[in-house]
Amino acid sequence: MNDTHPTEALPQATLRTQLTELGQALQSRALRRSALALAAVAALAGGTHWLLGQLQTVPRGSVLVRTGMGKPELIAEGRAWVLPGLHEARVLPARDLLLRRDARQTVQTVEGLAVGLEVQLRLQLDPQRYAQLARELPENFEKELVAPALNTVLLPLVAQRTVRELFSTQRGEIEKLALLQLRQRLAADGLILKSLSFGQLTLPDDYRRGMESLLSEGLAAEKMRYTLELKEKEGLQTEIEAKAAGKQREIAAEASAREQLIAAKAQEEAMKHVLPFKQRQIEQRQLEAEAERQARVKLAEGAAQARRIEAEGEAAARQKLADAEAYRVAELGKVNAIQMEREGQLITKHPLLVQKTLADKLGDKVRVIVAPPGIAGSLMGGPLEAQPQKAKAEDTEASAE
Repeated sequence: MNDTHPTEALPQATLRTQLTELGQALQSRALRRSALALAAVAALAGGTHWLLGQLQTVPRGSVLVRTGMGKPELIAEGRAWVLPGLHEARVLPARDLLLRRDARQTVQTVEGLAVGLEVQLRLQLDPQRYAQLARELPENFEKELVAPALNTVLLPLVAQRTVRELFSTQRGEIEKLALLQLRQRLAADGLILKSLSFGQLTLPDDYRRGMESLLSEGLAAEKMRYTLELKEKEGLQTEIEAKAAGKQREIAAEASAREQLIAAKAQEEAMKHVLPFKQRQIEQRQLEAEAERQARVKLAEGAAQARRIEAEGEAAARQKLADAEAYRVAELGKVNAIQMEREGQLITKHPLLVQKTLADKLGDKVRVIVAPPGIAGSLMGGPLEAQPQKAKAEDTEASAE
């Protein structure tokens, strides 16, 4: 059973509705704020991308001329802002430009020949007039300014010259004239011409063959002339060298003669001192020889005196030895005489000592002695007294053996 009254349910439904409306209002406001933030971010990114797209890079060797706000600005290598509606910019070359006129473009000489002439130009934009050139210089200024000015200067100059002059004899002079005239013309347009030189020259075939033949003959003649001049100069050089060599020989001979004269004088002066010196050397050698002779004589005399003294000493010594020997022999004779006298007395007293002595002498040679029976007082049958001297001689012989 439901006890809620209808009057209480009504305020609750109203409150719920109000809360729902308030939540919807808050949600729609947050969505609007998010949309605005996203739009601002998108606008900022687009603006940044657009600004980055307006950065212009200046290549190396170029300069950017920016005008539109105040004085013109010159910007070298790097980046610069170029905003549409605010700035006007143009990139100009800052380095030297090399331009070439093709040899297929012909010019007419004084002979009426159409010859192809190649021309090389080296020029630069005037750095003091970059702002003016950025406004006035054509984009293709090489064809619109340089080429017409070159033809204007070149055609009249070439029309007054022959092919030979243009080809060889006056080529440098024509280049200088063309350079001066073209430099004046281009300077009015803000271009500085630094150099001009002619390159290949194209001639008609028939004229070129004749020209080559003529040039060959001219070159041969020039070569012959130079050869003759060279021979003449070589002859002069040989003559000068011969004269110089003769002069050098004369100078050398004079110098040699002077040297010999000086050497002779020096030798003469030296001989004045050398001769006395040689004389003194000879005298010194004679004195040395005399001193040496005297020394040898003294030595010989000393040696002879020494030998004489030695001989005298030796003779004295030998005399003393002879005297000593004679005294010894005399004394020995005396001793032997005394001894023999004693032995004779002993044998006289004892006669058998002779037999004993003889037996002692012959004992080592004779083992058995057979003797006849002796007689009293005799040895081996002989009388002792009758043969005393004979027995003594035999005894002496036996002892000698």
